[in-house]
This record gives sequence, structure tokens and C-alpha cells, in this order.
Amino acid sequence: MCGICGIINFNDRPAEENKLLTMMQEMKHRGPDDEGTYIDDNIGFGFVRLSIIDLSVKGHQPMIDASGQYIIILNGEIYNYIELKQELVSKGYHFKSNSDTEVLLYSYIEWGKECLDKLNGMFAFAILNKKEKSVFIVRDRFGVKPLYYYQNKNTFIFCSEIPPILKIYNKKNEPDYQSVYDFLVYNRTDQSESTFFRNIYKLPHSHFIEIKDKKVEKKKWYELREKLTKTAILPEQYFEMLNSSIQLRLRSDVPVGVCLSGGIDSSTITSVLHKKYQLNDINTFSAVYGKGERGDESEYINEYAGTLRNMFFTYPAAESLFDDQMTLIKAHAEPFPTTGIYAQYKVMQLAHGRVKVLLDGQGADEQLAGYHYFFGYYFKELFEKMRWLRLASEIKHYLQNHKSIYALKAFAYLYLPFGLGADYKQKSSAVHSNFKQQIGTGSENVNSLINSKSLNDVLINHFEYKLEHLLKWEDRNSMWFSIESRVPFLDYRLVEASLSQHPDLVINKGNTKALLREAIKGIVPEKIRTRQDKIGFQTPEDNWFRKDFYKDFIYDLLNSGSFKNRNLIDHKYAGSLYKRHLDNKINISKDIWKWINLELWFREFIDN
Repeated sequence: MCGICGIINFNDRPAEENKLLTMMQEMKHRGPDDEGTYIDDNIGFGFVRLSIIDLSVKGHQPMIDASGQYIIILNGEIYNYIELKQELVSKGYHFKSNSDTEVLLYSYIEWGKECLDKLNGMFAFAILNKKEKSVFIVRDRFGVKPLYYYQNKNTFIFCSEIPPILKIYNKKNEPDYQSVYDFLVYNRTDQSESTFFRNIYKLPHSHFIEIKDKKVEKKKWYELREKLTKTAILPEQYFEMLNSSIQLRLRSDVPVGVCLSGGIDSSTITSVLHKKYQLNDINTFSAVYGKGERGDESEYINEYAGTLRNMFFTYPAAESLFDDQMTLIKAHAEPFPTTGIYAQYKVMQLAHGRVKVLLDGQGADEQLAGYHYFFGYYFKELFEKMRWLRLASEIKHYLQNHKSIYALKAFAYLYLPFGLGADYKQKSSAVHSNFKQQIGTGSENVNSLINSKSLNDVLINHFEYKLEHLLKWEDRNSMWFSIESRVPFLDYRLVEASLSQHPDLVINKGNTKALLREAIKGIVPEKIRTRQDKIGFQTPEDNWFRKDFYKDFIYDLLNSGSFKNRNLIDHKYAGSLYKRHLDNKINISKDIWKWINLELWFREFIDN
């Protein structure tokens, strides 16, 4: 896990090493262990290393093949590098290191772009072909590892993070207002190629860029929908695939730990490590708030007390958020819509210095309908297919299991005209009327997500348009503290199998993740396996923003000249909503955080 960057000048000017070094220094937290540059006339690569596999100098990057023709920089891990190495050795290749980077380099030399289909991993990498004067840049299937770029007629700049590009691209930072609007109204980020910065883009997941003869061509190399079948799998088959994924992600030359939230997903990983691999001394890291506080999952995490020897806890609070918020905003460089990201930030801070690799449960919800609004899409599918008995049964079980009508509200919302739903969201988030008139509506990808036709369709659309923001936030949090985060549920074999299942095997008897729940019987504690709620990385932020020091800060922010003059938020309406929040009449904590986060982001990155 590392940071990569590069400069390709189209005007034949030599690539500037000082610019590469500036970018590398700006993201040194991604790779404190080593660094390197490589320049070939107008093309330059920069690299900072977090040593995980083959800690020796033989793993140094940029890495050059034996012929001297190919140079690679890699951010990420190729988990099946041992198997690929064996295949390459049988073809006559010789290796100097035990690194996955060298295996990836020779895989590309042997198979070209087709090597991508062989890779099981998370990656963003670039390869220079000196003979052809071409550069190949690519991201993994689901966007676990980031890659951003800026391009004009004279240059192409790419990097693992945005701030290093801002340091050298010689432009005034400008906001992308469509991204701001989608963030405020729909809680959406990272659903398109745009970022919050105008003219800086992300390379979409499962895409590559080829640069040759001053031409930049972008193509998609992996189509998730084309990989899906209608082949049903048994729970035991699902478990074996998951176990295989976890086993691959244990490959490391440094200590490995687990982010343990108390939910089904992270608990599954923890239980497999404990029961399958007898790792009783595995380090787990959790965020807790106190019994009865929103987001606290202590009672589930404590199911492992007395079983695991090394359980560590962090206690995020209003005071710590207030102290950390500017550093947090700098770490992420783009706004994010929930303080749950802060809880994850504190978990990574807790793990720093204890482990270099963490396993995390990210991705299971998007495969197996873990969020409760997915019930709405399932009910809609049953309704439109006139499966009345199944619909009635599922609604009955949902009401019995959850004692809530949330799924019915989600079901009804899907039949609202899109404009009505947008109007409601715009009003509830206090977006300024002038700003709404300026933008009009959500981006096309927002519409695609909301208008999904079936449960399977919305799950796939989550992988295309929504999952990536969670992965980006995890990357920012973990790498800020020089930690590699690995996500076993996003092994492409597991994803393709899960999304190929009939929706009745995904949601069953009012339960999400039906296939996973069956697969982990006898592995995960029953209290966790059968839990009905869905919490995720939540915090008691509603109470945090009622604290006196936050009250003063928020009123000052809402009434500041910069906030009012942006014309993004109706500051008077926002103030009236906040007053009702303080009086415990409503809970608008997510909107409050968005106001804070967006304004401080503007001040840090745009106003300068």
C-alpha cells in the first residue's frame, strides 16, 4: 500500500523532479518507509512506500524489469501474486524479489492488458514502456484504490490523492458545484468522474488510461453485469469463497488486525480468524460511546471479550471531533456527509503503531442488501411481478422483525415522481433556492441509482455509483495513519457470485444478508448473527451538536459572511432548523455536519 504520482508533458519538456518530490511529500503519510522517482525525458514517476510484502530494498519502486524497458509504480496489493508467480516461473521468468509488484510487472509483460483479468487484488498502478514512450494507468474492479488526474494541452498529472495535484498544477482551486449540490441534497459523492474540484477528475473504477503520442484514451476493462450468471450457490459454497478471500488477505510480512464494529460483516471476519485460523491474539479495534448512546455497539463487540486477547477501544466524543475537525477535513480533502467517517478515523488512529494492515467488512451490504432501504426495492420488484403472497409475507416478517415501517416508506418513496423527492430533499437540507435554480437537479447517476428496476439492479448500481465513496473514505482514513485496509468481501469472485443470486436468497423472511447469515451458522455468535438492526459507523452526533461549544461555533458559522455569501445554504432557514434541533424537536445532525464540513472545506481548499 503506497502512494503513486506521475507527470507526462505533451510539450516535450522534461518532467520536473521537483514537482514529483512536492507531490510525494504531500502524501508521505501513504508511504513513510521508502520513496523513489524515475524520469525518462518528458515522463516522470514518483512513489512513496508503505512496506507490507517483501520489506527489503528489493521491493523498492519505481521498479524496472530486467530489460530496462518497463517501469512500474503500484499502490495496492495483488493477493494472488504467489500463484501468478508460479505460472510465470513455468514460462521462464526469473524474479529478484518476493514482492507482488515484480509479479505484476512481469504479468503485464507476459499478458498485456489481459493480465488484469487474472489479478485478485486492490490496485492502482502505472507502467511506462520506454521503447514505445507510452504509459498505462489502471484502477481495480471496484475502486478500492484511488487515482486522480488533471489534464490540459501541455501536461497530464496523476496521483493517489488530490492535494498533491493542487500543489503543482498552477491553477486557482475552483469548486465543482454539481458535486456540491449532490452532496447537500442527496448525500452523494464519488458517483461520477467528477470530484469537488473543477478540472480534477478521478479515473473510474475498472477503467484504464493509455497515453501515447500525446493522445489520452480511457476505456473500461471490467463489466460487472457481464460477469453475472443465474447460478445459485449454497451457503457452504459462499462460506468457502469468503474463507478463501480472507486467507488471501492474510498474506503479509507485517502484523494484521481487524476493524471490529460489532456488525455481522466485521464479526464474520473476526470469527473466521479466531475459529478457522486459531488467531486468538489477533488485534481488534473498535469505536464505542457508552451504553445507550447512538451508534454504540459495545454489547455485540463484548461477545468476543474473554476470547480475544488484544481488543482495543477508542471513544470518539464531541470534544475530540471539535479538536480534530480541521485535520479530518484536510485528510479527506473533499466533503463527506456523516461523522461516522470520524469514528473510522479514530479507529485507524488507534491502530496506528500497533498494526500496518487491517481487515474490514466493507462491501457486504452492497452485495447482500444490508441497508434497510433495499427492502423498498425488493417490495417494488415483488409488487410489479405480482408476487402478492411473497410480498405480503415479507412485509409481515419485516414488521415483526424490525418493529418499524421504514421499509414501507422506502417502498412508497420509489413511486414518487423524481422531482417531488428532490424538492423534499432540497427543502429539508436548507439548500438555497438560487443554488437549486442554478444546478437544477441531481446528476444522471443519482437518477440511475434511484430509478433502479429491481433489487439486483440497485445492488449492481451501488457497485457502479455508490460503493466507491465508502472505499475512498476508508482509504483516506487508513492511509492518513499509514495503515493498509483490506476488504475481503470485495474479492471479485465473491462479488460476482453474490450478485448472481436470486433476490429471494438475499432477502428472506424480513432479513437482509440471508445467504451470509446461513453461511456463518456456528461461526459467529448467535447474538450477532441474528441481530436485526443496521448501525454501521454511526455516532451520537445529534447530541454532540447540542453541546454549548458546538452551539456557539455553529451559530457563528451560519452567520459568517463567507457562509452567507456563498448562496449554497439558506442561512436563516438553517438557523431555524438548528434551533429546533437544539430544542430536541427534530434531529438534523447530518445536515448540520454537512454545513460545517462544506464551509470549512471551502475555507481550507477554495478560499485559501
